[in-house]
Amino acid sequence: MPVSVVRGQKVWQRRDRATALKHWLGWIVGVCLLIGCGRIIAGATNWSFVWDAPRQGSEFLGRLFPPQWSYMVELGRPLWDTLNMATLGTLISIGIALPIAVLTARNTTPHPLLRSLGLLIIVVSRSINSLIWALLLVAILGPGVLAGVLAIALRSIGFVGKLFYEAIEEVNPAPIEAITATGASPAQILSYAILPQVLPSLVGVSVFRWDINLRESTVIGLVGAGGLGLQLDAAVNALQWSQASVIFLVILLLVLLSEAISARVRRAIT
Repeated sequence: MPVSVVRGQKVWQRRDRATALKHWLGWIVGVCLLIGCGRIIAGATNWSFVWDAPRQGSEFLGRLFPPQWSYMVELGRPLWDTLNMATLGTLISIGIALPIAVLTARNTTPHPLLRSLGLLIIVVSRSINSLIWALLLVAILGPGVLAGVLAIALRSIGFVGKLFYEAIEEVNPAPIEAITATGASPAQILSYAILPQVLPSLVGVSVFRWDINLRESTVIGLVGAGGLGLQLDAAVNALQWSQASVIFLVILLLVLLSEAISARVRRAIT
C-alpha cells in the first residue's frame, strides 16, 4: 500500500495520488454518462402518458375483476400443452447438450476443433431468446405446440450445455486416473469416473432449467406457439379481461408449483 509522510510520521493510504485521481475520474465519467442517458430517455418520453399511468392502471385492474371462474374449465388443454412444451423441450435439450458438453469440456474433448464447435453451438443457442426462436419456428412450422417445444429446446441447449461442461471440467481427476490405469476405454472412463461425479449437478441444472422453461412456455404462446400464452393473447385481443385474469392466476399457480417442485428436488440431491 502507498505511504505518505505527515508531520514526520508515515501514514498508510488506500491509494496513491495517481490511482485516486483515476478512481475519481471514473466516478465522474460514470455519473456524466448516467445523467446524459437520463436526459436522452426523458426527452424521448411522453410524460402525459406517465402522469396518466396511475389512472390507467387502476382502470385496467378494475376490468380484470371479478375473474370469470367458469372459464377455468377451458384451460385444461392449454395448461397441458404448456407443461408439455416445458418438459419435452427440457428433455430434448438435455439429450443434445450432454454430448455437446462432453465434446466441449477440456478434460474430455477428443480434439480442439470439436471443442470450438461445441462452444459455437452453446454461444449461438444462448444468444437467441426463446421468443425469437418461437417466432422463427412458427413462421417455418406454423403455429402449434411443436414450434414451442423446439423453441424451448433450442434456447435451453446453450444454458444446459454450458453448465454441464463446466461441471465436467471441475471433476476430481483421481478417479479418472485410477480407471485409466486399468486400461478402460474412453466410454468406460466417462461412465464410471466422470458421470457419477457430475450427476447431482446435472440433475440440479436440469430441474432448474425446467423451472425456467415453464415460465418461458407461457410467454412464447403469445407468438402462436400454443399453451396458456396463446389463450392469453386471444383473451386480450378480444378484450375479455375477466378471462385474462383467470389465465394470469393459473400462470401464477403454475409458477409457484414449479418453484416448489424444483426447490424440493434440489434439496433432495444436496
